[in-house]
Amino acid sequence: MTRQRRIVSRSAWLGERRAFLEQEKQLTRLRDELSEKRRALPWVEVEEPYVFDGPNGKTTLLDLFEGKSQLVVHHFMFAPDWEAGCKSCSFWGDSFDGAVLHLAARDVSFTAVSRAPYPKLRAYAGRLGFTFPWVSSGDNGFNATYGVYFTPEAIAQGEESYNYGTFRVQGSDMPGVSVFARDDERIFHTYSTYGRGIDALNVTYRLLDLVPNGRDESARPMTWVRRNDEYAADRAS
Repeated sequence: MTRQRRIVSRSAWLGERRAFLEQEKQLTRLRDELSEKRRALPWVEVEEPYVFDGPNGKTTLLDLFEGKSQLVVHHFMFAPDWEAGCKSCSFWGDSFDGAVLHLAARDVSFTAVSRAPYPKLRAYAGRLGFTFPWVSSGDNGFNATYGVYFTPEAIAQGEESYNYGTFRVQGSDMPGVSVFARDDERIFHTYSTYGRGIDALNVTYRLLDLVPNGRDESARPMTWVRRNDEYAADRAS
């Protein structure tokens, strides 16, 4: 429902808008400072020989760089026994296809990684029209290493936490983004973020933050979100 708004003159609006612009500039400067500090974080060498399943069969972590020096991985929630990928991760996925070409121009490769078998990923990508690279980590410990997979036993015992320990997990798979860099064949983990840390990757959320009603999610975030082929069915029902 649209919120009640103050109605003012154009000149009064401009005065308030200019004052708010100063706060926006402060946030922009702070974001730039944090980005610089993020780039200055230390690196950890990846020693595990991870092998994934993809469109070309067995694929190593080095292969995912596709000759680039940097790699962004989206940890897409899709467990092996699920019939469909997470609807929220699918919401994020709708933002990625257009970025892949531009990232490549800046020496950055992109891929999504999920635990589901590759044939399931391929079919689901075809259903939603995704064309970004996507591989299966079902046969390795990649998801566990980078904090997005948790065993049922550990969850039941209350031993697992997510986002560097900020809260306890309740499911086996969680979302996130991890970044890697390489020096020839040596690979390094440089950064990971989880929870609301991945908000900035969602173009739709960025646009909703501009409109008067905002995200309009109250206490239950993303309950309104549907996979991109489900909105028409909702309208028809």
